[in-house]
Amino acid sequence: MDTPWEIISNPFHDPVTFALPFFALFIVLELFSLKYLDDHDDQPRMGYSKPDTASNLASAVGSVVINLGARFAALFLYFALWSVAPWQMDASNPWTWVFTLLAVDLLWYAYHRASHRIRILWAAHQAHHSSVYFNYSVALRQKWNPWGELLFWTPLPLLGVPPWMIFFAFSLNLIYQFWVHTETIPKLWAPFEFVFNTPSHHRVHHASQKQYLDRNYAGILIIWDRIFGSYAEEEDAPVYGLTVPVTTHNPFRLQYGEFLAAVRDVRGARSWRDRAGYLFAPPGWKPGEPTLPPESEAVTR
Repeated sequence: MDTPWEIISNPFHDPVTFALPFFALFIVLELFSLKYLDDHDDQPRMGYSKPDTASNLASAVGSVVINLGARFAALFLYFALWSVAPWQMDASNPWTWVFTLLAVDLLWYAYHRASHRIRILWAAHQAHHSSVYFNYSVALRQKWNPWGELLFWTPLPLLGVPPWMIFFAFSLNLIYQFWVHTETIPKLWAPFEFVFNTPSHHRVHHASQKQYLDRNYAGILIIWDRIFGSYAEEEDAPVYGLTVPVTTHNPFRLQYGEFLAAVRDVRGARSWRDRAGYLFAPPGWKPGEPTLPPESEAVTR
């Protein structure tokens, strides 16, 4: 049997690796649907753009490389925490898997919500929202700065969850989130929509209209948004992208532009309170403002 180290260090043990051919298949099916079936739909779709899709794929490649190194580093921390946990969960017990999958999904909700409300986390996450398109290739527009979410998983090894299970469960969570990045699937059966994240819910999350901002953070279960008051129903047709659209397809600018903007703001701040605000207040915050804007100005400043 493979050791946890072998499981996490071998990319072919990652469920995402096995899902890649299916990701490619669904992109092809979506392209086919948009080309041959979209004329019969009352709601026109954004479709695909070659420069945008190329940027998405470049972001995906960079994310795979960077995340592999980040997971190696996180593994040391997780094993250290796991080794001092008061108990260690049995990976062969089905209830351990149920707990881990639910806990990872809840912590993803917490991280995802924080990444929209804390600028330094938003700087890492905003690249995923920067496309004005919404299709399966946008699901591959992943961040190159995973340190925030890796820190959010630290309670799990302290609760005795084997470190390799954390990564495995999150990969399953990530695979689920792929299929919700599409305009081609309408609202589904109401009971399913009530419990699970769906394309309708996630279109809201990627929309830039005021009524949709900072809503529907779910990974797999939309019930977290319903419980914690961040749910919004899809009503008006979403307009995708950031509130101030980006003007580049360069993946390096998309990934690191907001970090550079934050550095410029911190360097120009007049007090330590303002410096802290530029890093830890919601994106778009400025000194002296009575309200906190919900979205970042991203890389266009």
